[in-house]
Amino acid sequence: MDQRDEQEFAEYFEARRDAVRRTAYLLCGDWHRADDLAQTAFVALHRRWRKVRDRGALDAYVRRTVVRAMIDESRRPWRRERFVEQLPEPTPTDGEVGDTVATRSALLDGLKQVPPRQRAVLVLRFLEGLDVAATAETLKCSEGTVKSQTARGLAALREALGDSLDDLRPAS
Repeated sequence: MDQRDEQEFAEYFEARRDAVRRTAYLLCGDWHRADDLAQTAFVALHRRWRKVRDRGALDAYVRRTVVRAMIDESRRPWRRERFVEQLPEPTPTDGEVGDTVATRSALLDGLKQVPPRQRAVLVLRFLEGLDVAATAETLKCSEGTVKSQTARGLAALREALGDSLDDLRPAS
């Protein structure tokens, strides 16, 4: 790459690294893995930087790379989640900030229990704000697949959250 390309890539990286890292965290639930996923995406982009014709599609390319890397990682035997018999005691929350943290924590814990492909659809649709068509394009699948994965993912998330949904609702 020439100096101009390196400068353009550095500017893009600086502008988007935190957003890509947050997306990766929402997908995998672990900041260290999120760093690895974001790094994988940016390395792949750097390798292909000169070949990119549509600079407006960089976010979509990076997002797709993060999702695919997360799904690939989840298929590796040493990355499979281990379930424990007894869950740790929840920390008591009081006040508005505590409720927000509890809600966020419960959501992230619930997302960890949703299968990777469904988790990717939920994160892209509801946390990244993509519509069905953009999600389908990012995941390279049909819109019908996105809709069915969304329905299954929401059902799995509801099941994972279970009674904690009632705990998260404000008292009337």
